[in-house]
Amino acid sequence: MKKTDAALGLFLLCAIVFFIVPIPTFLLDVLLALNIALSLSILFNALFSKEALSMSSFPTLLLFTTIYRISLNVSSTKLILTKADAGKVVETFGNFVGGGSLVVGVIVFAILVLIQFLVINKGSERVAEVSARFTLDAMPGKQMAIDADLNTGAITDEQAKERRQKIQDESSFFGAMDGATKYVKGDAIAGLIITVINLVGGLITGVMLQGMDINDAIGKYTILTIGDGLVSQIPSLLISLSTGVLVTKVSKEANISEIVFEQLFSIPKVLFFVGGSMIFLGLTTELPLIVFGLYGTAFIAAGFYIKKNLGEKAIESEVAEDEEEVEEIRRPENVVSLLQVDPIELEFGYGIIPLADVNQGGDLLDRVVMIRRQVALELGCVVPMIRLRDNIQLNPNQYVIKIKGVPVSDGEILFDHYMAMNPGFVEEEISGIPTFEPSFHLPAIWITESQRERAESLGYTVVDPPSIIATHLTEVIREHLDELLTRQDVQNLINNVQEANSTLITELVPKLLGVGEIQKVLQNLLREGISIRDLITIFETLADYAPTTRDTDVLTEYARQNLRRAISNKYFPANETTSVVTLDPKIEQDIMGSVKQTEQGAFLSLDPDEKQAIINAVQKETAKLEDLGKNPIVITSPIVRMYFKKLTEDYFKDLIVVSYNEIESNVELQSVGMVTV
Repeated sequence: MKKTDAALGLFLLCAIVFFIVPIPTFLLDVLLALNIALSLSILFNALFSKEALSMSSFPTLLLFTTIYRISLNVSSTKLILTKADAGKVVETFGNFVGGGSLVVGVIVFAILVLIQFLVINKGSERVAEVSARFTLDAMPGKQMAIDADLNTGAITDEQAKERRQKIQDESSFFGAMDGATKYVKGDAIAGLIITVINLVGGLITGVMLQGMDINDAIGKYTILTIGDGLVSQIPSLLISLSTGVLVTKVSKEANISEIVFEQLFSIPKVLFFVGGSMIFLGLTTELPLIVFGLYGTAFIAAGFYIKKNLGEKAIESEVAEDEEEVEEIRRPENVVSLLQVDPIELEFGYGIIPLADVNQGGDLLDRVVMIRRQVALELGCVVPMIRLRDNIQLNPNQYVIKIKGVPVSDGEILFDHYMAMNPGFVEEEISGIPTFEPSFHLPAIWITESQRERAESLGYTVVDPPSIIATHLTEVIREHLDELLTRQDVQNLINNVQEANSTLITELVPKLLGVGEIQKVLQNLLREGISIRDLITIFETLADYAPTTRDTDVLTEYARQNLRRAISNKYFPANETTSVVTLDPKIEQDIMGSVKQTEQGAFLSLDPDEKQAIINAVQKETAKLEDLGKNPIVITSPIVRMYFKKLTEDYFKDLIVVSYNEIESNVELQSVGMVTV
């Protein structure tokens, strides 16, 4: 057991024992002195701590000290009622505060109790309640700010984790403080009741049981009661003051003494006015001129001193800034920082800055957070941090999306306008500026706010500029997500699965496959838009087939077949017949006959004329599906699928190639054509 554990346990045990066992007056003096020392220690810790969380144990500490103080109060009450003697500390407090006068002592004691109960207790309780409410209300906004900083690269994952934990600690602390202030209030009430009991009970005991004269009893027990009340109320007052100081702390950068002096005595003009006012009052009224004159002179002198210091600091600051600028010019360029390439960047012209500026009502940062969540839910992959920055070299309304530092797509928007797109069935046209939707290159028009309601009533799809950028960014991320999946990302995914499936991971990595080979399989799936959220199924499949082949393309096909439920759900809606195009068996045979196996993998050696003929046939047949408004889907045999996809992927970006083994048995298909030459 640690010494601190033993000391804390002994402290609480003594507090409980004092309720039951009588203690001698000398020991009571020692314990009352300890109570005062602890109260002062808590007060000064609260006063000089940097922030409220520096004393996160304060609510618990408040409960411990309250129980301890009440137990001493009960012990002193026993001694007062039985022996008419509660020790030197109680007697000294009773005599010294009253100055030998019972009336003065009672009045001073009553004033201290009123200050404790009505001023400090009430104020601390209210501030703690409001702080707890505001802290809880501000939690969602603080969480969103952390997510925004994380997405823009301003902080790391570790820093974000620390900030989130701090928010949780703050909410727990202020919630506990809200309840802990009730202890202080109850302690003050209990002190008043015990004081009345001491006085009334002491008089009864002294007159009836000890045969004291009524005047002697009043004098004796009143002094003891006042002393006992003060000995308990003064530490209670210090604890209440500590509570108020702690819950009203605002700054986290400096202690309260620095803040007070800096904010009260930092403006020379204020000090001049105060000094002049004090001297004026001393000269024109009957107030003591010496006192007010000295104060006035001191304030004016302090004003001149601070004014001189501020001038010197301004000159020093200006010189330091000049030196820093010169040093920056002389400093050799840090080339290493220029080597860093952000996985995803969104650069925009100055006309789009309001969309990303939270202070101007922009919500683009929040949308970026939602994009990362959406892609994670849809495809099971964590999107890297998306860097947002303005670029004055771009047109004011232009934005560019970069993948690994290279521009892959761009767009242009009109601020304070909306983009209206005809879904195909709207006949009436509205006036606007012709343009193209940047994500899917669909024809659209820019309309004003006044035209928005009419366009929506006619059936147009109307979107605002932030939604246009967010949709475009989402599509670009989906298209390039396989490139963004690094080995470290794969290792993180493996670690997540290992927590609940250690046997599977132990068997698979690195005995059967390395992280790089698993990365290639997951990249193959993502390249064709297949979600990798079901990692357990994917890893189970790899563990089953990796002993027979380490060809990542073949392993990808096995994984796709075991993901057929997800593939069928993605491309073939339930209770609906899906139109598809099939592949001529002769073409399948020609493709398989042209497959060449090498150490680097398999490739096709088709005759160029035959390859072009197949491409033309695919274009002809898929056009039938596109004319029907359907997705271009080609169904092939399992062994041919990956080679046919490689053959066509450079020509048809959106072509979906699915094998028969990747389709659920309850899916209804209708062939509208066959790719043949």
